Amino acid sequence: MSAATLSGAPPIASVDVLAYTVPTEEPESDGTLEWDSTTIVVVEARAGDEVGLGYTYADATVATLIDERLVPVVAGHDPTSIPAAWQAMAEALRNLGRPGLAASAIAAVDSALWDLKARLLGVPLVALLGAARKSVELYGSGGFTSYTDAQLEEQLGGWAADGFRSVKLKVGREPDCDVERVRVARAAVGDAALFVDANGAFDRKPALAFAEAVAGLGVTWFEEPVSSDDLDGLRLLRDTAPATIEIAAGEYGYDLPGFKRLLDAGAVDVLQADATRCAGITGFLQVAALCEAYGVPLSAHTAPALQLHACCAAQPLRHLEWFHDHVRVERLLFDGAVEPADGQLRPDLGRTGNGLELKRADAARYAVAA
Repeated sequence: MSAATLSGAPPIASVDVLAYTVPTEEPESDGTLEWDSTTIVVVEARAGDEVGLGYTYADATVATLIDERLVPVVAGHDPTSIPAAWQAMAEALRNLGRPGLAASAIAAVDSALWDLKARLLGVPLVALLGAARKSVELYGSGGFTSYTDAQLEEQLGGWAADGFRSVKLKVGREPDCDVERVRVARAAVGDAALFVDANGAFDRKPALAFAEAVAGLGVTWFEEPVSSDDLDGLRLLRDTAPATIEIAAGEYGYDLPGFKRLLDAGAVDVLQADATRCAGITGFLQVAALCEAYGVPLSAHTAPALQLHACCAAQPLRHLEWFHDHVRVERLLFDGAVEPADGQLRPDLGRTGNGLELKRADAARYAVAA
């Protein structure tokens, strides 16, 4: 694309990609996975005097994918013509397979471009997208299966004391212990709504038995009771679990056909989406439109600092996940990551774009060698 853009804005001059791996405070686990670090791939897109920032939580190899496949097709584009850049990126990765790492790579660049456009216009990103609300309700999320009862009480109870109306713990690694862990959590959080997330650890009948066992403890949300690929199993749980419990899935959705399959199957009461996986802010807003068409509420999965502005713009959004690991990474690496007040997150309208700035000196210690 020539230097003379359709909008008259300066073209995208450069796109830089950086990867950081941040160790967790201690080893963590859920129903199906154990980990001791979190990797974030950060993209900075420059046009004129402005730099837009985006990122994805993914393997460091995504940085190479972006650098080799996406930077050449985005450089020189009009930074205000994000749909054209998004389509160009999708075409560049067609033969690699869109779901998975390819979608995450697009997500990091796309979110940087939305940030860049808002900064060029001198407005907060939510103003560019169009606000549907001034703030977003959060639910506290952690409660790892590796936690002791004392850690569980401290974390979940702390969120409830800070005004969070809902909190979530992980289940499924040791099913015989899970009901007691839910009891511990219930005692710690008082009247707050209690969510559980199995990360697909259960088979269908054990998942149903667990749902029946914890319904009386006030559990109102059961996330990925079975694998998110088991659409019939999710539908079975949705149809037969106690009526007070909603079934949620979608965090591993990468493209619209995948989300549509979940909705066509009637597999969820609430659809989840993650802008760091579903091809960025562009993809997230597409999923929001799909939720409106099907009459299903949307919940944003993790990455609260990145998704806040898009969540304020998404009509069917119910809440945003305040995920312990990502909150910690975003506080470590970025200036401008806002803090909750009474369980709500509100964009800083005094900052342009998404309001985030990379803390280079602090981030350097976590850099992944190229």
